[in-house]
Amino acid sequence: MRNFFLLSVLVFFSALSLKAQQPVSIKKDSTAQTIQKTDTLKKRPAYINPGKVAGKKAAFRSMILPGMGQLGNGVTVYRLAKVAGIYTGATLLTLSYIENNNNYKIVLKELEFRVLHPGERNPEGFLQDRQQDGLILAKDTFRRNREVIVFSFVGLYLLNVVEAYIDARLKYFDVGDIAFKVSPGIIDANTMYGFNQPVPGIKLTLKF
Repeated sequence: MRNFFLLSVLVFFSALSLKAQQPVSIKKDSTAQTIQKTDTLKKRPAYINPGKVAGKKAAFRSMILPGMGQLGNGVTVYRLAKVAGIYTGATLLTLSYIENNNNYKIVLKELEFRVLHPGERNPEGFLQDRQQDGLILAKDTFRRNREVIVFSFVGLYLLNVVEAYIDARLKYFDVGDIAFKVSPGIIDANTMYGFNQPVPGIKLTLKF
């Protein structure tokens, strides 16, 4: 009986203790929250060299029409003189090509007549008194001059393109704060024993 009474008391107090307990709220771990990663390094725009872009445009213009690349860089007296030089050189080369080509044809015609009509004089020619060896040498000379002029045309064209490209690049070339000063000076030669005297000269000073 006593054991039953003690067991009843224990069950009663256990029930009271279970009712007295309050539910505990479990807080979420702050470290478990997802962290959004943000990229702090923004992509910088690619650097564009304006001189290189202008150089390509000037070279392309000069390829289409010689001199247009120089004028596209800006109309100045210096650039106009360069364009005039390009076309003057092209004109002189053209005239020289025409002259050498005509002379080549005249000499070649005389040589062909002598081969087809040995011992006869060409009534339409004016080289009847010239030796055949001299005519052959003249023919080769005129032909060689004509080929040299063709290569000169190509060289002048390429020079026009390269010059337009360099001119455009130099237009955007920044030398910064570089300055120079020219002043008279004295070149102190070796004056030991009085054999040499100081020589007047020019002094160039660069400032960065």
